[in-house]
Amino acid sequence: MLFDFSGTLFRIESAESWLRAALEETGTALPEEELARHARDLEEAGALPGGAPPVAVPPELAEAWSARDRTAESHRAAFTGLARHVPLPHPELYDALYARHRQPAAWRPYPDAAEVLGELRRRGIRIAVVSNIGWDLRPVFRAHGLDPLVDAYVLSYEHGTQKPDPRLFRAACDALSLAPHEALMVGDDRRADGGAATVGCRVHLVDHLPVDRRPDALRAVLELFPDRTTPP
Repeated sequence: MLFDFSGTLFRIESAESWLRAALEETGTALPEEELARHARDLEEAGALPGGAPPVAVPPELAEAWSARDRTAESHRAAFTGLARHVPLPHPELYDALYARHRQPAAWRPYPDAAEVLGELRRRGIRIAVVSNIGWDLRPVFRAHGLDPLVDAYVLSYEHGTQKPDPRLFRAACDALSLAPHEALMVGDDRRADGGAATVGCRVHLVDHLPVDRRPDALRAVLELFPDRTTPP
């Protein structure tokens, strides 16, 4: 099993929660109305990694945006660049926002993530996380107790390429000692995660919804891998 990270196993916090944490980190106080307005503007700008995409990418950020998950530097440049298009009261907030989204507390696993990963592990199915990302997400899995259920991480910035590049999916299959036709890719992005089909993997898509609106979508994958560990 190959799983995407953001929007599949985990969901980033809301833009308002994200901004509120950065304000607390920098000791900045804002009236609630102003905080809510800045959060809406940041969300519209697409500045929250794992959140909504930009309504429009500024021309000067087009190159960084298209390659945002290939390197750590591109990822930071793209998202802090988008954030800087929203005027905030203190310049240190932009770095604080980027730092916040990398903290485990900014992410919540979907309600059925632990159950599904645990059941797959019980059935002897190997698991890899294949993510377009510009930083190491392993601490997020460790903090939420899911790291013991993952056999391998294939992260775009560590490979210098991003989904739907077939090299990432091949690397994940190799890490699990599987042929691509033996693997199922579970993700939320038809283009990026659907790229696994080009190397022969099956693909199963879930909706990228808030955690409280998607309680059990991952359980469907258990039906695709019958339990052969229980005697008839």
